[in-house]
Amino acid sequence: MTTALRRERKTKLVTHAGKCCRRIVHVVGTLRLPLSYPHRVRCSGCYAMKLLITGGTGFIGSQLAREARTHGHEVIVTGLLNNEAEQARADRLKAAGIDVVDGSLRVPSFARQLAQGCEGVLHLAAAQHAVNVPDQYFFDVNVEATRFLLESCVQAKVRRFVYVSSTGVYGAAKGAAITEDTATAPDSIYGESKAAAEGVVRSFQDRIETTIARISETYGPEDLRLLKFFKAARHGVSLVVGDGRNLHQPIHVHDVVRALLLAAEHPAANGETFLLAGPSPITSAEMLNTVSHLMKTRVRQIRLPLSPGIAAAGITERVCRRVGLPPPLHEPRLDFFRKSVWFQTSKARNVLGFEPTISFRAGAADTFDWYCSAGYLKPTHEQATQMGGHLAHIKQAADAAADSLELSR
Repeated sequence: MTTALRRERKTKLVTHAGKCCRRIVHVVGTLRLPLSYPHRVRCSGCYAMKLLITGGTGFIGSQLAREARTHGHEVIVTGLLNNEAEQARADRLKAAGIDVVDGSLRVPSFARQLAQGCEGVLHLAAAQHAVNVPDQYFFDVNVEATRFLLESCVQAKVRRFVYVSSTGVYGAAKGAAITEDTATAPDSIYGESKAAAEGVVRSFQDRIETTIARISETYGPEDLRLLKFFKAARHGVSLVVGDGRNLHQPIHVHDVVRALLLAAEHPAANGETFLLAGPSPITSAEMLNTVSHLMKTRVRQIRLPLSPGIAAAGITERVCRRVGLPPPLHEPRLDFFRKSVWFQTSKARNVLGFEPTISFRAGAADTFDWYCSAGYLKPTHEQATQMGGHLAHIKQAADAAADSLELSR
C-alpha cells in the first residue's frame, strides 16, 4: 500500500455493485490493497480494467460482458457460435461494441493470445450439457483448458482470475444448508470436472489472484431452459417426477452478473470461494405453480414416481446414444426433480457486500416478459394491453417530437 493511501484513513473504496457505484464500508487504510491494482479510474476510487470473459456467447457470459462494458471496463469475449442462440447473443454483443474472438481454449497459443494485456479474467466457458461425448471431454474442456488459461494469465501478468464454478460440485442433498465449507461430493461427470478445475485454480494462488464463484441454478432473460415450463403451462399439462417437494435456490442472471463483477473488482475477494444463490429456497412444485400463475392458466400435473422415471431416463439415454441422437429424457434432466439443496450465502454478503435481490416470482415474471418480447411466447391479455398502452405512449411522444421539429423550422 502506498504512503498516500495510508494517510487517507477516511477514504472509502468504491466498487460497482449494480447499475451505479456504491460505497463499501471498508476503510482503505485497513485493506490490503495490492500495488498492482490498476490506476485507471471510472470515478473516484472505481477501477476500470481490461477484462477477458470466456464463454461470452453463453447465457450468463453474454450479459456479464454487456454489463461490464456499461461499468467502463474494456471487454474481450471468446465463445462458441454453434447454434442460433449463441449467434444471437454474439449479435447483441456486437451491437454493444463487443467483438467475439473465435478459437479453442484447449489450444495454448490461443489462450496466450487472449490473456495478453488483460488485468482480469472471468472464466465461464465450460462443457455442461454436452451429450454423446466421452467423459474425458468434460475434463479436457473444464480442467485442462482452465490450466492452459491460468498459465497464460500468469505469463501475461493478469491480476485477477475469477473461476465460475457450479453448486454441482456438492452433489446430492446434504440434509442441511450448504455453505462454502461443505465438503464437495459431485455425483456427475460435470460436477467432478468442475471440482477438479477448482483444484487447479487453487494450485495457482501463489502466482495470481484467484476467486472461485459457485453458482446455483441461474435463470432470467435470454435463458431458454426455463422456456419449457412456460410452454407446458401454456398447454395446461406439466410432468412432475417425484413429489415435487425437493428444494432449489435459483438465482436471477442480473444478480449473478452483479456478484461476478464484484468478485473481479473487490480486493477482499482474492483467494476466496463464494456461493451465489437466490434469496430463498423454493420447491419444484412452487416453481411450476409460479409459472402457471404468470401464464394465467390452470395446469394439470402428471406425476411420475421417481424410480420409474430414473429407469426410463437410463433406457432413453442408452438408445439415443446408439443412434447418435440427443435423448429427450436423461438422468441429469431428472436432477431438477430429485435433487434437493439449499444454501447459506452470508459470506458473499459479509465479504463482498453482495445480496441477491430478485425473488423467483419477480424473476420469472421478468423472464416471461422477455420470452414474449423475443417471440418465444404469446403475451397474456393483460400483457398485450400493457404493451399496447406503452406503444401508444411512444407514438404520442414521437408525434409530439415531430410537431416540435415542424414548429422550429
